[in-house]
Amino acid sequence: MTDTAVPAATSDNAGVRFPPPFLYVIVFGIALLLNWLVPLATLPLTFGRVAALALVLAGVLLMIWSNVLFRRAHTSLVPVKPSSALVTDGVYRLTRNPMYLGLLLVYLAAALWFSIIWALILAPLLVVAMQRMVIGKEERYLERRFGDEYRQYRAQVRRWI
Repeated sequence: MTDTAVPAATSDNAGVRFPPPFLYVIVFGIALLLNWLVPLATLPLTFGRVAALALVLAGVLLMIWSNVLFRRAHTSLVPVKPSSALVTDGVYRLTRNPMYLGLLLVYLAAALWFSIIWALILAPLLVVAMQRMVIGKEERYLERRFGDEYRQYRAQVRRWI
């Protein structure tokens, strides 16, 4: 995390106009519709449930850890609000988007738990949509906002994992 918080204008934000978790819900809804229209084979129940439990645990822990780091830095979790600090410690040393990675793990967990194969098939499209509709905007904003500090961080830490 940066040592100094940068004051932000209230109109200064990434330009993401919807809560990013909605994209995960929308894609999962499309998968449910596809599953109803064109059902695919299901996974073995035990495998799906065990894998789902592991993924949901990892995803929730990532999201909680990320949330704690943002709160400690006194910066907003909401993309329509300005960022006052660049968080680069904790889990942010491993991934630039642990909240979105956590949401993806929970999405995959739900797909496995309920054996919605369409949700697994659509997962790569979800990642691409997140990168284009949310992460790309956030990265451009953070580069404008924090300049070289963000460029250095981006060069050292992967976007997802």
